[in-house]
Amino acid sequence: MVEQANLKKLSDFDNKSLIIVDDDNPFRDRLARAMEKKGFQVFQAEGVQKGIQTVKDNKPAFAVVDLRLNDGNGIEVVKQLQNSNPKSRIIMLTGYGNIPTAVAAIKEGAIDYLAKPADADDVEKALLADPEKKAAPPENPMSADRVKWEHIHRVFELCNRNVSETARRLKMHRRTLQRILSKRSPK
Repeated sequence: MVEQANLKKLSDFDNKSLIIVDDDNPFRDRLARAMEKKGFQVFQAEGVQKGIQTVKDNKPAFAVVDLRLNDGNGIEVVKQLQNSNPKSRIIMLTGYGNIPTAVAAIKEGAIDYLAKPADADDVEKALLADPEKKAAPPENPMSADRVKWEHIHRVFELCNRNVSETARRLKMHRRTLQRILSKRSPK
């Protein structure tokens, strides 16, 4: 019950518009449908340029922005959101969660930072949370094994999928890395 005290209701807001900026089309479409069912008026954009244009045209009160987009960095959309509507509630969403990017997102005006995969309930809680109160812990946080797996895959992608370079940077044996990369993600 304490968790509910930290949340506002969508009906408390006059402007219920929400922009979702993500280049993962199936994820974006699923999240948009779920958020519409929750009462938001949803706009979608698959990249930085379309996101910035949609923000200029609609001045949404809420936003869910992926950090890494095909045509740039989601923080550019956050900056435009802050210029267009300083009271907007912005959530950064990414599959590559780390502290420096979280700090950069918060400095630009995001109120929270969620790691993918995040479901509609997590997004709604983050958007409607009272920024003055401490956030409730997540219901289903990623396991330590999953966090490790995500980190290894992020470094692998940043090294252009080069196993030898990734192993060197992670200070692990190349064969060990190959075994980890060949396995499915842990729950």
